[in-house]
Amino acid sequence: VIAHEISHSWTGNLVTNKTWEHFWLNEGHTVYLERRIGGRLFGEQFRNFQALGGWRELQNTINTLGDKNPVTNLILNLDEVDPDVAYSSVPYEKGFALLFYLEQLLGGPDVFMGFLKAYVQNFAYKSIVTEDWKKFLYSYFKDKVDILDKVDWNSWFHAPGMPPVKPKYDMTLSNACVALSQRWVQAKESDLGSFSSADLKEMSSHQLIEFLALLLLEAPLPLSHVQRMQEVYDFNAINNSEIRFRWLRLCIRSKWEAAIPLALKMATDQGRMKFTRPLFRDLYSFDKSRDLAVKTFLEHRASMHPVTSMLVGKDLKQDQ
Repeated sequence: VIAHEISHSWTGNLVTNKTWEHFWLNEGHTVYLERRIGGRLFGEQFRNFQALGGWRELQNTINTLGDKNPVTNLILNLDEVDPDVAYSSVPYEKGFALLFYLEQLLGGPDVFMGFLKAYVQNFAYKSIVTEDWKKFLYSYFKDKVDILDKVDWNSWFHAPGMPPVKPKYDMTLSNACVALSQRWVQAKESDLGSFSSADLKEMSSHQLIEFLALLLLEAPLPLSHVQRMQEVYDFNAINNSEIRFRWLRLCIRSKWEAAIPLALKMATDQGRMKFTRPLFRDLYSFDKSRDLAVKTFLEHRASMHPVTSMLVGKDLKQDQ
């Protein structure tokens, strides 16, 4: 979060999107810079791991919104649409994916960073639209126009759903997460005894987040599986918000009633829409927690950020 907000000093503040249709110019570039900072601190494998996590987050968002939903376009059509209603992770992660893809096409991280510095210098103190950005990209890489012409710009900018091309990712740090998540997905009741706390011994907090994020892309696990997961991993004792958020979503999706008060507590103890809105959505989708989710929301909505209150109200069918 800190790296992201610092990066906004250049992309978002010094160079700003002219209208909300082009919000990705702010957020896609800022996520790119945030992950470059992570790469400088922890190495390129970590940067790729974070980038892949962003791709999973984009998949999750598009699964929720629908892959034909126009709010999943990178450039939005906001005619008679409140930009707050259209807000999602799409401008962040689809925007980043485009920049990461272009980095790979045009010569690598250092080459693309040269472009980004020139972009900020060229448009400093200005508000721009995507066409301005694209024209500058072509002028900066004038010796690589043939490569740029092969990019499916229309699909990247104007098609809903996932991007037309998936960038390449170093999978080194992700492989352990994929392997463990698939063990749980494929496990039968008789296999549950094979899991132990040792499964997580070598995993970082970032890898735990990725492990849970991968499970959220699958069909809900049987209740016995998440109960066993709690027995061996004790996720309820973890206060890291990113881990706890995904764990509680996993529990509610598997219809574990014991997780309802924990999910409601997290949905109301903090105010970040990225946590509050999905938790309330999941609680509303679970018949055993639907009424309590609505009751809890109505009790707390006055203390929520107005945009969060509005969007959760729509999700819970309390507002038009």
